[in-house]
Amino acid sequence: MNHPACAGGPASHPARNRFSLKLNRTLESRLRYVNSRSAWGEVGTSGEGTAAPPGRPASEARDVRDVRDVRDGSTRRATIRDVAESAGVSVGTASKALNGQGKLRAETIERVMLAAQQLGFAPNTLAQALLAGRSFTVGLITTDSFGRFSIPVMLGAEDALGIGQVSVFMCDTRDDPERERRYVEMLWARRVDGLIVTGRRIEPRPPVQTLPGIPVVYAMTQPAGGGPRSPGGGAVLPDDEGGGRTAAAHLLAIGRRRIAHIAGPERFLAARLRARGFTDALAEAGAAPCGEIRFGEWTEHWGREAAGLLLADRPDAIFCGSDQIARGVSDTLRAVGRRVPDDVALVGFDNWLPMAMGALPPLTSVDPCLEEVGRAAATRLLAAIGGEHADDVQRVPARLAVRESSGGFASAGALFRR
Repeated sequence: MNHPACAGGPASHPARNRFSLKLNRTLESRLRYVNSRSAWGEVGTSGEGTAAPPGRPASEARDVRDVRDVRDGSTRRATIRDVAESAGVSVGTASKALNGQGKLRAETIERVMLAAQQLGFAPNTLAQALLAGRSFTVGLITTDSFGRFSIPVMLGAEDALGIGQVSVFMCDTRDDPERERRYVEMLWARRVDGLIVTGRRIEPRPPVQTLPGIPVVYAMTQPAGGGPRSPGGGAVLPDDEGGGRTAAAHLLAIGRRRIAHIAGPERFLAARLRARGFTDALAEAGAAPCGEIRFGEWTEHWGREAAGLLLADRPDAIFCGSDQIARGVSDTLRAVGRRVPDDVALVGFDNWLPMAMGALPPLTSVDPCLEEVGRAAATRLLAAIGGEHADDVQRVPARLAVRESSGGFASAGALFRR
């Protein structure tokens, strides 16, 4: 994914281009023009009172009806004054009815709401944000330049933030601490309500150095201990260890007993956790791995090489630390005449669809549910913005997508959650 770093336009993800990245450069200059009644459309008659709320398509803002100005016959967007006049109430009463404030009679509220609907009135979200002391924007800082893991995390976060009508600034630091520092300063200058920090590894990283008042939540990464950190919502990680247990439990459940494991690099915490969950699940079932656990790389080449080394142990199932490894294992098994899944069942990890569905046969794979990681991180951030801070680590359960490589069917799309 090639997206502009902290760009002011939609992220260029080919499948789901849904980010609303808004860089409003006039926020401070408009402060002086906003008073307590402008939150419902009184910042002028040039259309500012009907801007679409963050997270809502701009087309919705264009659906409002024009109001004819009796002074010169021109048309303009409806304001709260128009709503009040149509409903036969004061501007203050209309504002209270639309904001759900004050003690008003039900028929008054209904009359105001009906007038607003008929006029196509929409609130001015800039003014509302200023009055609420919030910008309704958050920053999302990623170190995953390739987007392989950060894209699903970001999509999940956007889903959750969109419900709260919060827009997102996305910044790619490219693993450059100085670049990250500049982005944090820029986001603070934009008065973001909080930050989500994500990456492509779950290893602890130096905490983001933010200024006071900006909560931070980490997703697919976590802050290292011992240093200063901003109050926020802690960290949200995929449950790699639970994913390893899920893979082992599935292979045991289909009757396999000589189960081997080909892992990624041992220096990666995720690889070690997946291996630990796998071996623990076997031990609880009174079994042990077939042969030694082989750590290597996250590549098809390593899968092909490691499978050749394991053949002498005659495994009847292999759990692979990634889908790429599993693709390489499948190549070697097919080359030597071992049938998948009849002779050897295969399970991968990541549920990366281009890789899993492109395998022959399609690959059963552990799904780390990265979109759910993003949703959980965004939910935590919204809670932190509201004053509910946390510093714990939440792990999102993995699930298993069962396909032909372990005897399932791609069309069934069976999913098992621990």
